[in-house]
Amino acid sequence: MKYVVLIYGNPESRAAWEGMSDEQRAAGLAYYQQLNDDLDASGERIVSERLAFPELTKQVGITTDGPFAEAKEFLAGFYLLDCESEDRALEIAAKVPEASFGKVEVRPVMGLHGPEL
Repeated sequence: MKYVVLIYGNPESRAAWEGMSDEQRAAGLAYYQQLNDDLDASGERIVSERLAFPELTKQVGITTDGPFAEAKEFLAGFYLLDCESEDRALEIAAKVPEASFGKVEVRPVMGLHGPEL
């Protein structure tokens, strides 16, 4: 079953990251690298990426007031997983640091012909 884990940031989490020392940032990135390595070893990680800040966002379609959706949260990164169950996807999502102070969302992946479950 494929699931996407959406990791959201907000101004507070961004300020916290920017306020960290180089050593704290290195430890945070090392944690993510270990999570990636663990998910690669289990065969569950298809891809994961960190996304640029909203200021670099470009939209196509209806014009809005700003360069991003009218929301405090912004999509900061994601994991695309292939897991045995939704429970396993939720277990992995809970390991994402933002889950303890922000928002992490788990969604089943939908193919063109329905869920890829």
